[in-house]
Amino acid sequence: MKVYVINRHGRPLMPTTPRKARLLLKSGKAKIVGRDPFTIQLVYGSSGYTQPVKLGIDAGYENIGFSAVNEKEEVIGGELKMLKGMSERITEKRKYRRTRRNRLRYRKPSFSNRRVNKGWLAPSIQHKLDTHHRLIDKIRRILPVIAVTIEVAAYDIQKINNPTIEAEQYQYGEKYGFDNLREYILHRDRHKCQNPNCKNKADSPILQVHHLGFWKNPPDRTDRPANLVTLCTKCHTSKNHQKKGFLFGWEPKLKSFKGETFMTMVRWRLTQEGQHNSTFGYITKGKRRELEIEKSHHNDAFVIAGGRTQSRVTRPLMLEQIRRNKRSLEQFYDAKYRDLRDGKIRSGSELSSGRRTRNINLNGENLRQHRAHEVSAGRRSIKKKRYPYKQHDLVLFEGTIYKVIGMQNLGAGVKLKNYPGVKNKVVKPSAVKPIRKRGGMCEVVQ
Repeated sequence: MKVYVINRHGRPLMPTTPRKARLLLKSGKAKIVGRDPFTIQLVYGSSGYTQPVKLGIDAGYENIGFSAVNEKEEVIGGELKMLKGMSERITEKRKYRRTRRNRLRYRKPSFSNRRVNKGWLAPSIQHKLDTHHRLIDKIRRILPVIAVTIEVAAYDIQKINNPTIEAEQYQYGEKYGFDNLREYILHRDRHKCQNPNCKNKADSPILQVHHLGFWKNPPDRTDRPANLVTLCTKCHTSKNHQKKGFLFGWEPKLKSFKGETFMTMVRWRLTQEGQHNSTFGYITKGKRRELEIEKSHHNDAFVIAGGRTQSRVTRPLMLEQIRRNKRSLEQFYDAKYRDLRDGKIRSGSELSSGRRTRNINLNGENLRQHRAHEVSAGRRSIKKKRYPYKQHDLVLFEGTIYKVIGMQNLGAGVKLKNYPGVKNKVVKPSAVKPIRKRGGMCEVVQ
């Protein structure tokens, strides 16, 4: 384990040992300026002697490997797990924005004042590209990096799907020849229900297209082929969409090329925007085999940085990207009812009418008849202030550190994760003590 050091002017120095850092902090010669990784800043003048450090980045769609080496050792290395669900959050934001605008009696049209600059990327792609640059900048602030090398790649998606493709065949895409997306999905799934436990005995079952990511938070209802699958009407029911249904959390293996598409789109921006060096996967693979080390994002980054015989005693720094703020001010909560059948409390969506389409033959069972009395009414909750704790923060309660799931009842309670005997325990904010705020790039906490 190493402690990273910057001088009083903010310039990076070579890392030191935890013991020496502890002595500097105790004597008042240094102060803490960073946690992930742990970094101190000297408050007195120093000689500023440094060794040249080279940084290697294994770029990716979901994970980034990083490693910095000098002539003797690896001074930092690990992986960053990037934030997921950005596209779904943007869709959710658009929903709230449209709802808010529809409440206004009149708003000046603004559909003709939009400009798209050259080189524009979708916000979800731009966010991942920016994360790569933020990670590089974060490491350069704590280490004297003289060169950065990034592994880039370009993928031929059609060649992956069809190795024999050539010439004018490239003009015919994945959905060429199909009238619409639904027809393509049914053809891809061979006009069969993809539920492995389907019990539909009909000779010609009615087939529908299902959005796989409807249960995610935020939900993924995009119409990309990797998010769609074929189901019959016996499996594609409202009951199976509920938390106890098999569709909730179901993710069959469908090949998605989002990672390959991302790398193809941004491969040169990763190097040109920061004026970094580039390398390719086949070079990294050959060097890794020579060193006889297993494949991982961290190990690939070590090879990319020029690692060969350097000592690797540093514990890998495993980081995760955490959402800093939830900007949505409005939240809807469904009504709760007592179920006549077993007396349990269920939401209004669980005891729904079963209506799904205007074709009455496709409707499910009408469960409204099982509603006894309303336990709690449906409501819209408006967030009026910032709360002291948010999701993923660490707090101390009864001598044990817990992760925060969130706050509820307008800040009157803090919900703790994995409390013994209770899955999620709610306590008063005054009963917990803050340990660490977590947002942005943070070290993984089990």
